[in-house]
Amino acid sequence: MDEATAQTDAHSEREIQQALARLSEGRTVLVIAHRLTTVVDADQIIVMNQGRVVERGTHTELLAQGGTYDKMWRAQQ
Repeated sequence: MDEATAQTDAHSEREIQQALARLSEGRTVLVIAHRLTTVVDADQIIVMNQGRVVERGTHTELLAQGGTYDKMWRAQQ
């Protein structure tokens, strides 16, 4: 979704994300993202490095760990 919404304004991007949230309710959805705001509300976030899972959890859990996700989050803010 990052590339698909790269040229949209913040309001339009938020509307797109809300529509996708409604469509994906009750389903398993795999999202690959560079912009971490895209996955903030995900039930589970999997952080990979060189093809290996290095962290897994919710946004809040991953921030609390202070690892790779936390560093990426702070870099994007």
